[in-house]
Amino acid sequence: MYCQMLKKPWIAATILLCSAVGCAQPEVQTNQESSNSQATVSDSELEPSQSETISESTEPEASPESAESPQASTETVPSDLWSRLQQADEHYFVLMRHALAPGTGDPANFQLDDCSTQRNLSEEGRSQARRTGEAFQQRDIPVRQVLSSQWCRCLETAELMDVREVEPFPPLNSFFRDRSTSSEQTAQVREFMLEQQDVRGVTVMVTHFVNISALSGSGVSSGEMVVMQVNDQDEIEVVGALDPL
Repeated sequence: MYCQMLKKPWIAATILLCSAVGCAQPEVQTNQESSNSQATVSDSELEPSQSETISESTEPEASPESAESPQASTETVPSDLWSRLQQADEHYFVLMRHALAPGTGDPANFQLDDCSTQRNLSEEGRSQARRTGEAFQQRDIPVRQVLSSQWCRCLETAELMDVREVEPFPPLNSFFRDRSTSSEQTAQVREFMLEQQDVRGVTVMVTHFVNISALSGSGVSSGEMVVMQVNDQDEIEVVGALDPL
């Protein structure tokens, strides 16, 4: 075959030239590489965008103008965190986002004193609130007080937990619609924590996504709890988080 090719002058000249200076070989994509490339494109096309995977009950993360948000002091596993709440050798603050309430924000005709104009707990949300209360009761958590936002879904969550009489606490009210009060409300909650730091026990605060985000620096799911404390330097820090029940 090679000898037959040499009989054709132009082929022979090409071979001699390549032998002298070298010729680049064309890049050939194997069938397997081609298949992998096509599979990669297909996978990326099928992956939903981030906005499409957000639950409708998730409120956007707050961007408060308050001081730097605290970071978690240690990586505490849930079992250890429950143990610390049981012992309550210092004051712990459990910031809980209200239980499941489908939707985002509140209707345009929202009125604070009329639950029918608000986004309220679903039946699953009510069951979630009861389960959370049972978890506190079964572990004999020494709850000193339960404070709640004045929003109906927060008050109902706190009442269904049934761990102590519920006290409405306006600084825990949502500022999702009016961010102008975020700094003032966050400062009021911080001040309350500092005042309670020397009293042993647990305070449960039922509030909203934006409020917890402003205080802890992280978002939470419905029914999730962030545990905070005041350290020896009078700094408010995150101890850990407890998943929704």
